[in-house]
Amino acid sequence: MRNKFFTIAICICAAVIMTMTFSANANAKAIYKFGGGPAGGTFQFMAGGISTYPPVKAVKEFRVLAGASGGSVENMRKVNSGNYAFGVVYSGHVYLGRNGRMKNDTRKYEDVLGVAYFYGAPAQLVVKKGGGINSVKDLIGKKVGVGNAGSGAFANCELFFTHMGVWDKIERNAMGYNDAAAAFGNNQLDAFWLFTAFPSGAVVMAAQQNDIAMIDLDAEAKASGFYEKYPYFAKLKVPAGTYKGVDYDVPSFQDSALWVANSKVPADVVYTLLSKIYTPEGLAHMVNVKKTAKAMSIEDGIKGIVTPLHPGAEKFWKEKGVLK
Repeated sequence: MRNKFFTIAICICAAVIMTMTFSANANAKAIYKFGGGPAGGTFQFMAGGISTYPPVKAVKEFRVLAGASGGSVENMRKVNSGNYAFGVVYSGHVYLGRNGRMKNDTRKYEDVLGVAYFYGAPAQLVVKKGGGINSVKDLIGKKVGVGNAGSGAFANCELFFTHMGVWDKIERNAMGYNDAAAAFGNNQLDAFWLFTAFPSGAVVMAAQQNDIAMIDLDAEAKASGFYEKYPYFAKLKVPAGTYKGVDYDVPSFQDSALWVANSKVPADVVYTLLSKIYTPEGLAHMVNVKKTAKAMSIEDGIKGIVTPLHPGAEKFWKEKGVLK
């Protein structure tokens, strides 16, 4: 009998948690959980920036509660299940998850819908100037820093280098950016890969120790059919002068960090939040929280989103003339 009551109690607790995620009783605000990322990371700043914006906090009908998480993949899965109402997720994970193409996971995460673009994480491949590495193919047989094992940088390096046919033909060194820059400076690496916003402190450090060059990744991606296979990657350029000695634009590609929502979140909730954040004051608040938010704008509101939008977002972006 005791076990029966214990089981019932657990079920009731679970029901309460789900209720608090998406709705509330007549005497309390609805609470919408927003999955950020590891403490101190950019994902966490973006989620926290939205939840702490005074006009959002002043909304009478609901409350947004940001929390730390393991990052993009965890957020995608928890938004899909309804444990989170919102989350920060890379466009690539939304796309692959929706189509059952996540690594070692064929489940389709179809309840994760796009809301807005936050910022881009571009690919950067650093080599020594005049060192004979002028393309990804030239990495064959070389020592390359490929990012921390388990990181988004590592995953995207594996994805691109495998597509280019070099992943199994290089000497891979799984390490963080700063460690890779130090190893590069000590001639322990011939090149290192990053997947992060620029300017990167690690590349700045590398450029102080050596004359560096950066590889045009866009040309190789385009010629190899990479964009057709992975349409969530967007083109961009690392501007000339971003790094010492690199006095030319470096074409590359980026994945996009997106604001996403569970499909069951009411359209008016999503619309209200977008209406609060995408104002001059709201965007200024986000930049004040994290300078990376400079990439947020009305014009680029749905940049990098190649999967379905939430109905509330669809309404908002149509009114702004961004979505036709």
